[in-house]
Amino acid sequence: MLHVIYLIRILIRSCFYLLQLLKRPPDYVLFTLEGEYPDLPSPKQGLLRRKLLGKKLSLLELGEQFDHVARDRRVRGVVLHIASLKLSIAQIQTLRGFIDKLKESGKRVVAWASTYDMGTYYVAAAADEVLIARGGSIGQLGLSRNFLFLADALDRIGLKGDFVQISPYKTAPDMLTRTQMSDEAQEMMDWLLDDAYSVIVDDIARDRKINPAQVKGFIDRSPHTDDGAMDEKAVDMIMNREELPTHLGTEKRPARIVPYANCHKILHSRRIVRPGGYVALIRVEGDIVDGRNGRPPAKPPFQIPLFLNPRAGDLTIVQQVGRVLKDKRAKALVLFVDSGGGSAASSEAMSSALRQLAEKKPVVCCMSSVAASGGYYAATPAKYIVAQPGTITGSIGVLSGKIINEGMLEKLLINREVLKRGENATFYGSDRPFTVEEKERLLESIKHTYKLFLERVSASRSMSTEVIDEIGGGRVWTGKQALEHGLVDELGGLDTALSKARQLAGLHPQTQMREIPVPKSSSAPIPSTMALLAYAKEGMDQLQKDQALCICPLIPCD
Repeated sequence: MLHVIYLIRILIRSCFYLLQLLKRPPDYVLFTLEGEYPDLPSPKQGLLRRKLLGKKLSLLELGEQFDHVARDRRVRGVVLHIASLKLSIAQIQTLRGFIDKLKESGKRVVAWASTYDMGTYYVAAAADEVLIARGGSIGQLGLSRNFLFLADALDRIGLKGDFVQISPYKTAPDMLTRTQMSDEAQEMMDWLLDDAYSVIVDDIARDRKINPAQVKGFIDRSPHTDDGAMDEKAVDMIMNREELPTHLGTEKRPARIVPYANCHKILHSRRIVRPGGYVALIRVEGDIVDGRNGRPPAKPPFQIPLFLNPRAGDLTIVQQVGRVLKDKRAKALVLFVDSGGGSAASSEAMSSALRQLAEKKPVVCCMSSVAASGGYYAATPAKYIVAQPGTITGSIGVLSGKIINEGMLEKLLINREVLKRGENATFYGSDRPFTVEEKERLLESIKHTYKLFLERVSASRSMSTEVIDEIGGGRVWTGKQALEHGLVDELGGLDTALSKARQLAGLHPQTQMREIPVPKSSSAPIPSTMALLAYAKEGMDQLQKDQALCICPLIPCD
């Protein structure tokens, strides 16, 4: 029956194809790139929330639009109008991969902008031609990261962090407990910045066909005017947007440049979904917690683990994995990870369910911007791991701790009395720091969890626990460094992971990918102060509940 429906679809599509041939296609399709692009489409939202907040185009959907244009041989190329972009380095590298595919299909890709910064220029450099508006500029270039340390601020309001970590490289609590960067944190951030900067310089040098030393000089001499950018060979021409049709065509026959939204219906149809099996997709996004997935009502200005961040609940993920295991049509799984970690117990629960699935069906992991600590732990059952060169990876390590609020209550003139039964009933209590004996016991618990973590990675990567320990201990790596250390198998994005999953499952190259729905709705309420406070309180509850955390490495605030 499925094959009959498939043949009917092909017949109908063929009729539409003949009608499309009668319509004149654009010479160039225009895409305006601006703002944020989530990696995957947002989970289903209520009607009111969709109306209030709108729907953001995801990188996955943008890649599908690029692919749609690439398949139409009548279209000569694509114009990318690049405005402001708010993407991580890994996301930019995914976008650059889409551009490379357009070029491989024979399409000419032209990037145009009035101003460029490091991120937008990195995107533009992947195009065949880089243009800048008259009077435009290239702003400050290079990489920088700001780090916030809240110990003094917390002390001012009577709060204090008390944490124990497996090594000084497990820097997640530094934001809460220190006033400045530790030597180990600076060492780690230096090698991350060095590697990311090296990759960007090499990519731009290859794209622009110039020496890496020239790229570094161009970066160090920024900002640049439009003429200065021409002198540096950073751009190919200076022109306003109105001049693009003549530049891409002729004066007698200017090129027709049409936005994708206005021409997608007359482009050759998208691929027909093949019947039968499919590749399942499960996302692990945000802090890993006990319970169900959740999304904050609004995005915070900077990340603090378990506070106002998306949450990946072990209950949700385990149920999704169980559904894939039972569904005979689900032939493989792509596990999409964008998480700095969270609860060690929850990470183990996810990992255990995925290990059971991996015994029956291929599991491939795609790591996005961050796949560290618990995020990497959850991915250990994967047969194959894919990451972008700029993906923050690793942080194999464990920590645990608590926030002490006794000083804050005193400042607020709140008196607290604690009654207990059981010697350790207040072990994680917020009224006092850990005693020396408690810290020793806590360290033993952390070592036990870390040993299990090492064993999981060792079994996954076919490496000894001693070798894993040398690159672990909370150390964080870029995707490129993780590949060199054997923590990932290939550099690439979701399309690379999907292709590998199809290959391992013996599926047709056009087999569709389908996201497994969340068992229970986790749509956030309409943004409000009360909603934000409620979500933050849930984070506090999780922090007090989890006894062993694999939370993210020190995260820059920008």
